[in-house]
Amino acid sequence: MAKGLIWATAEDLARNRGRVLSLYRQILRSLNSPSLPLNLAERLAKKAEVRAIFMLGSEETSVHNIEDLFDTAEYALSILKKGEIPNTKNPL
Repeated sequence: MAKGLIWATAEDLARNRGRVLSLYRQILRSLNSPSLPLNLAERLAKKAEVRAIFMLGSEETSVHNIEDLFDTAEYALSILKKGEIPNTKNPL
């Protein structure tokens, strides 16, 4: 993702499409894990939250912000795979 330097070009965004879809699907699948302490309503709410985050992220055009979003999604996925729920509240 270096072609656009600061702003992502259409080519940059197209190149990352597969990575975004993969992370999105993996996160949604991880929310179905029986090791997570969630009931059905909580699972559906978390899935809706994930969809909203990815929808808002799809409008981002800054290369640096897009990389930060990837890092955040990969971190959240690693936490979900451990059977924990990522902290959604600001600890400050």
